[in-house]
Amino acid sequence: MSLSVPGVFNIKRVDRLVGLSVVGSLLMVWLVLTGMDAVTQFLRQLIHVGKHGYTLGNAVVYVLVTFPRRAYQMFTYAAVIGGLLGLGSLAATGELTALRAAGMSRLRIAGSAVGVVAVLLVGVVIMGETVAPWGDQQAQAMQLRRNASALGMATGSGLWAHDGDNVINARGTTLKQHDGVSTVQLTDVRVFSFAANGQLTRFQWARTAEHDGHQWVLEDVRNTTLDAQGTHTTTIARQDWQSSLNPQVLAQSVILPEYLSMRDLRRNIGYLESNGESPGSYAVAFWARALYPFNVLVLVLCAMPFAFGALRSGGLGKRIFIGMLLAIGWFFLQKAMVNFGTVYGMPPLPANLLPALLLALVAWLYFRRRV
Repeated sequence: MSLSVPGVFNIKRVDRLVGLSVVGSLLMVWLVLTGMDAVTQFLRQLIHVGKHGYTLGNAVVYVLVTFPRRAYQMFTYAAVIGGLLGLGSLAATGELTALRAAGMSRLRIAGSAVGVVAVLLVGVVIMGETVAPWGDQQAQAMQLRRNASALGMATGSGLWAHDGDNVINARGTTLKQHDGVSTVQLTDVRVFSFAANGQLTRFQWARTAEHDGHQWVLEDVRNTTLDAQGTHTTTIARQDWQSSLNPQVLAQSVILPEYLSMRDLRRNIGYLESNGESPGSYAVAFWARALYPFNVLVLVLCAMPFAFGALRSGGLGKRIFIGMLLAIGWFFLQKAMVNFGTVYGMPPLPANLLPALLLALVAWLYFRRRV
């Protein structure tokens, strides 16, 4: 009995057998890995409980809102290990050998495993572009309030801070790298100055605000003062800004590029390029997100040959070990290639794509030799 998808794939009973075995193992591994990561983070958050009004409830909420992002990150490892466990269980019971004897090729069996991963990937990618970035924004706002009680973030209106007699609002925050050090550039900055009676006396708007290591500097500034005679406005290209905002606290609290959605990454890349600056880590993160589904599927496909060989006699521990070894090796290969590309000026797209293409070539050679 089979279910045909014209021109695409014939879904047979054996595909469901392989798919159910793989998806069961994958979901189990995914839950365990994500759960362990969440518990570890919760223990880290307990260190801050009782400081600056940070409560146990805040720690629980922090872990809950970041759980989707952790699940997104752990899916790659769960797919590799779960795929090996699923096919390994079929190999241990002789069902994998029976499928081979019935005429199913290694590529056909591996395709069934990769297919079920691809179905799950659709939901994972949607989660990584919607719920996960939202949760990270909430978590970073909590972290910002914990590190500095005068700071806060409101969804849609950016960063808010109380600085003496001033109230500061920055609609955007961009993480930049200078000589390996992360700094924050505030964009669309508004500074409201109030008198002791609460009356607004001055309003400043600046296109950007950045800390140069010694003090804050505003760019493209419009100063407006209010007095009994009316309002008076002046403009200046560059102006020093005396503010108690801690740039280190801001840098630690801004959402890392790899946690942003592709839409936010494109916005930051466009902003930096429009100002003649290199998008740097934002471009790297964008292409890593764009190629995420392809990387996962290629990695799973390359892991499947281990289920046909020595794993027939191996146990659960051996399959988990090989899966972890392959996933960790892939992680370091990807990082090394991206870092190499950054140092030597390779564009982010080929730097992120090359490792996956190398693995795809290895998989093609294997399945070409062993049909």
